[in-house]
Amino acid sequence: MGYERRSFGGGRGFHERRFNNDRAPPVNVGDELDVTIEAVAEKGDGLAKKDGFVIFVPGTQTGDKVRIRITKVLRRVGFAEKIDSSASEEEQESPENSEEDESGEVEDSEDF
Repeated sequence: MGYERRSFGGGRGFHERRFNNDRAPPVNVGDELDVTIEAVAEKGDGLAKKDGFVIFVPGTQTGDKVRIRITKVLRRVGFAEKIDSSASEEEQESPENSEEDESGEVEDSEDF
């Protein structure tokens, strides 16, 4: 009795979504990207992807939308750090704060 070797899905599917190691990584050290963390790795780092290329981002959770800076690029994976977004948050808050200051509703702590 002979057995045929079968593969399910015709060899397509999962492998189509993987990064092709024959081409250069789609990121370079120093690149800044806006990404969504898709999963959390075994050691707790968040995982983001750029064109199928996996990027590890420490200090993130699944679903986080963060701006990152690439710190290291290997053949199959990259590593990044979160960029401090407090500067953009302060810019958004400054018009509100200036209006409150002009209206006199906010007390200054130096007056005490």
